[in-house]
Parts: sequence; C-alpha cells; structure tokens
Amino acid sequence: MLKHIPPILSPELLHVLAEMGHGDEIVLGDGNFPAAGIARRLIRADGHSTPALLDAILTLFPLDTYVECPVALMDNGEPGNPPPIWQEYSRIILAREGDRQVELVERFAFYERARHAFAVVATGEGALYANILLKKGVVAPEKDDVS
Repeated sequence: MLKHIPPILSPELLHVLAEMGHGDEIVLGDGNFPAAGIARRLIRADGHSTPALLDAILTLFPLDTYVECPVALMDNGEPGNPPPIWQEYSRIILAREGDRQVELVERFAFYERARHAFAVVATGEGALYANILLKKGVVAPEKDDVS
C-alpha cells in the first residue's frame, strides 16, 4: 500500500502513467471499445467506471497545456444530443485540471488515433460513447524545489 494514491489505480496502470512522456496519449475505452484489437499496450480495468478512473488518473496525471485540446471524446454524431457521461467528464476535468478544451473526434478517426496511443485502458463502463483520450502534459517543478 502507498499513501495518497487512489486504490483504483492498479500497479500496471501506475507504471504506464509514469512511463508516459509529454505529448503521449492514453485512451479510457468503454465496455464496447475494441481495446484488445487496437491497443499497443492494454490495461484491463474491468469492473471500474470511466469517471472513477478519470478522476483517479487526474490526481496524478497533468493534462498538456501546450495544445488547444488535451482531451478528446469519441463523437456520437448527434450535435444536439451529447451523452450524459460527457457532462460528468467535464465536471471531473474542471475540478482536477481547470477549464480545458475538449475536442470531438469522429468514431473511426478516434479508433485510428487510439491505435497510436501509448496505452488503452479497457474499463467496465456501460455508457455509450464514453471513450475518452488524454494527452499528457509536463509536471513543472515547485518554486521551492531545488532537487
């Protein structure tokens, strides 16, 4: 056990998050996402919801501040009818990382982008169009950090 690390984050997921560098991307795929066929590195998180994983990941993972949209969602193709889970994602991102732009990516373009992601996390999320991609930013040293 470690202090201050959300228990939902498995050792395998923590390892991947630590290995990722600035600009690398990670996908949290819902239960219908073809994770095993797409992933270069697959992490299983069956039984966990995407919002719970997103919230835990963002306690440790900085979003990229050098790009306009460090977050991407798989577009459902219905501009006036966003999936309810997107609002939950927005709330989590705002609370953990502040106001960040989110881009919508067409379904097959999202799959292609996911093929190049550093890793894909297969969640147990049951909501439709609940796939989310995060681009890692940098961890800036604290002003008092002289190490």
